Amino acid sequence: MRLQSLRSKLLLAVFLLVIGSGVAISFLVTRQYGQSLLDAAAAQAEHQAHALALESADKILTNDLVSLQKLLDYQRKTHPSIAYLFVIRDGDVLSHTFTNGLPVELIAANSLVSNTGGNLKRIESTKGDRFFDIAWPVLSGKAGILRLGLSEKPYRQQVFHLAIQMMLLTLGILFIALAVSFFFIRRVTKPLGLLAGAVEKFGEGNLDICVEMDKADEVGTLAASFQKMISRVKDHTCRLEEKTSELDRAYRQTRSSLSIIQKIGAQTTLRDVASYLLEKFGEIVSCRQMLVLFYNENRSVLAAFSQKQGAPAKTEMSGYDTAAVIDLRRITFLETGAFNGAVVSDTLSSADRLAAIPIRHEGQPLGTLFVGCPKDCRCDTKELEVIDLILKQTAGVIKRASLYETEIRDLQGRIEVSTEFSGIVGKDPKMQTVYKLIEDIAPTDATVLIQGESGTGKELVAHAVHLKSLRRDKPFVVINCSAYPATLLESELFGHEKGAFTGAIRQKMGRFEQADGGTILLDEIGEIHPSAQIKLLRVIQTHKFERVGGEQTISVDIRMLSATNRNLIKEVQSGRFREDLFYRLNVIPLELPPLRKRRNDIPLLARWFLRRFAAEQDKVVQGFSTEAMRQLLDYQWPGNVRELENSIEHSVVLSKGEQVQVSDLPSGIRTRITSTRVGDVEADHGTIMENEARLLRDSLDACGWNKKAAARRLGISRSTLYDKLKKYRITPTIH
Repeated sequence: MRLQSLRSKLLLAVFLLVIGSGVAISFLVTRQYGQSLLDAAAAQAEHQAHALALESADKILTNDLVSLQKLLDYQRKTHPSIAYLFVIRDGDVLSHTFTNGLPVELIAANSLVSNTGGNLKRIESTKGDRFFDIAWPVLSGKAGILRLGLSEKPYRQQVFHLAIQMMLLTLGILFIALAVSFFFIRRVTKPLGLLAGAVEKFGEGNLDICVEMDKADEVGTLAASFQKMISRVKDHTCRLEEKTSELDRAYRQTRSSLSIIQKIGAQTTLRDVASYLLEKFGEIVSCRQMLVLFYNENRSVLAAFSQKQGAPAKTEMSGYDTAAVIDLRRITFLETGAFNGAVVSDTLSSADRLAAIPIRHEGQPLGTLFVGCPKDCRCDTKELEVIDLILKQTAGVIKRASLYETEIRDLQGRIEVSTEFSGIVGKDPKMQTVYKLIEDIAPTDATVLIQGESGTGKELVAHAVHLKSLRRDKPFVVINCSAYPATLLESELFGHEKGAFTGAIRQKMGRFEQADGGTILLDEIGEIHPSAQIKLLRVIQTHKFERVGGEQTISVDIRMLSATNRNLIKEVQSGRFREDLFYRLNVIPLELPPLRKRRNDIPLLARWFLRRFAAEQDKVVQGFSTEAMRQLLDYQWPGNVRELENSIEHSVVLSKGEQVQVSDLPSGIRTRITSTRVGDVEADHGTIMENEARLLRDSLDACGWNKKAAARRLGISRSTLYDKLKKYRITPTIH
């Protein structure tokens, strides 16, 4: 049944009349009944409150709270519509009927306007329940205020039931009226409806129509004339269709081809060219599975783009085997098994055959377009020939975009190479100075002292010095001086003889012997014990030493590198580090800047770690959102590059999309301590750890290093103070 037909309009008019009047009557009756019911409920609530206030007055005046509670409970139990009752006097709740305690917000929800009568107020709970709340004075307010809450739910349910009954009654009346109307209207309009349907089909181009009418009235005469007209039109149409079909197809294809060739010249990048071509080719051929490969001068795949079922062009991974496709001279249909599995995966996986159309410019292969044809393919060879023609005419644009893509990739490769130096990543001028210094000192055997905060990459710098030196083919030995106590450090450095001490069951070669001919890095040199400093000084001077418990002097040919995150000058001044050893180690000082001092390297390092961890986790994470990168740039990075590396690994593991979002970053970065800016001058207040260490030292200095007084001043216990002093390695300054 169609709305446009006369029958539909008549039925719609009857339907709207009946349903409109029924809904209007139901609405008015229900609304009037509901309002009357709520008014009666309000009056009932005031009457109950008045009666209960009179009854509870004696109990309140005699302070008989037990009887008062029983009275309230009895009223609450015998009147289910009462939701709650409570009595309040002078701000104190004397009694109430709440099982889980009286809500504090309910007390202030209603109050008396005068002491001569109650005050009715409609309130709503946090769960959406509505109540008539009555505040009624007991003995004109002298004995307190009675609060009665009458739930609207039972009354609203009655209104709802009435609405349901009215709706069912209306539906019944509507059904009867529609049935009678439908029967009457159908008998009147059936012949005219058949003729109207035939005319509608004729308007849609359907000429196979036969209208027969038994009635000899006006409608029957009109149907016979219409049938004769259809016969004459059908003959003329068949002849015209044969002549215009070929002409129309040729016109559409030519117009599409010219439009594509005209607009493709405005595209610059290879992605834009491929996206536009695939979109337009999808309008020409019926097959929607397409893949286009572009080659470089070495005949390897430069890029691949696909479009499946109208999806946007998507860059695929390069590296396909193109040996089977670069020599195609014309459109060729091939089985999918004739190609590398990577080519037909995803985009062309369901294709039964592939139509391969080569892309050439002046005889040079630029790429190949694959059209996946399923088993029920309706692809016309002439449509593919149109695509072949378009590709020939746009080959120059494709050549230009391919050269542009190649140049961009070469430039990106050069930029990435220039920012990496022997495993160290950074393009900041401070890091370029470090790179230049490494190149200058690496060929020599000079002793180098590498200083910098924890996590700045001191070991990487030491390894870079070794790789650039003449000893690059010899061992590179690293020892963490802070990892061994004083009793074991000498054995670790110089080795020991069998039986030299308890547990020495065999002879052991020390790290200096292992590094003979190569380079040794003494990491955390500032942590070395004074007794080991003396022996280390002799080794630096003479390159000779004896194993622990041994008498034979061993000579080694090594280059000494050392690293520390401490200020050794202050350590020398405090007497914790030998001055002569410091000058022996500090022949070539090399200071590494903290990450917060070279913020330009943060995006570079973040992307470097992102690519590495994405490959390790086998995830497709291509970059950072704008807000996530802003968070990384604003953070102070007290742990320097090591903290950044761990943060990026954390983000890659939690990332759910192709970009790292702010929610993927560690919580410590999202709740960062930022710098404050005054005018045009940025004041860096340091990290939390630096501020805490500074506060501890200032408090101890102010208290004359009386730890009990300093702990009291800081508001912490002495044990907590000792833990923090150990954590930050704070000791008294010796003058």
